[in-house]
Amino acid sequence: MKNLKKLLLLAALTLSAATAAAQDPETDWANFGRFEAENAALASSPEVVLMGNSITEGWIRLRPGFFAENGYVSRAISGQTTSQMLVRFRADVVELHPRIVVICAGTNDIARNTGRISLEHILDNLQSMVELARANGIRPILCSVPPAGAFGWRPELKPAQDIVRLNGMIRAYADAEGIPYVDYHTPMAAADGSMNADYTKDGVHPTEAGYAVMERILPPVVKRVQAEIGK
Repeated sequence: MKNLKKLLLLAALTLSAATAAAQDPETDWANFGRFEAENAALASSPEVVLMGNSITEGWIRLRPGFFAENGYVSRAISGQTTSQMLVRFRADVVELHPRIVVICAGTNDIARNTGRISLEHILDNLQSMVELARANGIRPILCSVPPAGAFGWRPELKPAQDIVRLNGMIRAYADAEGIPYVDYHTPMAAADGSMNADYTKDGVHPTEAGYAVMERILPPVVKRVQAEIGK
């Protein structure tokens, strides 16, 4: 029995060591460093910050003029989940003192980029970002997760219906809380819930044609909020 206990203890210690090795203590898990210099260099508070993942990051890369013309600042990081965004929300949104934050997130949660997470807990993270924004006098805008029928990096997953369900939850929360909701999903989705092939090459990330659709949808919502703030 003693030998069995020793073997179990050794196995537990080995597993613990392996886990610790996999979680490099030098890793910036939330990627605070990504915008640290840019945040410090801001001469004034931005009007609108877009918090998101590669969908938003790709947007400013392909269409920087759209961001400049509308006074939008991106604080989006490719591959990030809502858990990571929530951790850096204070540094990359609150401390910039914008009037508005646009939150577009959830794709990578459904793809399990940082592990399995329920739709309810994804919504919890979004709600926490909203609450942080409101507590600091920042008006939040919530966006739908854009459509996707498959993830190239997680081919075993079938995300289309999970995205539809999550969007329904986000919209219901936004409606209940009086938060503007931006629906990218409806005009960009094919009948099977994937992204319309006219708007994407990989099924997840919009092309310039896809971003053109998004550019028709977001600014009117932002302008309505700006008008309300200006009253």
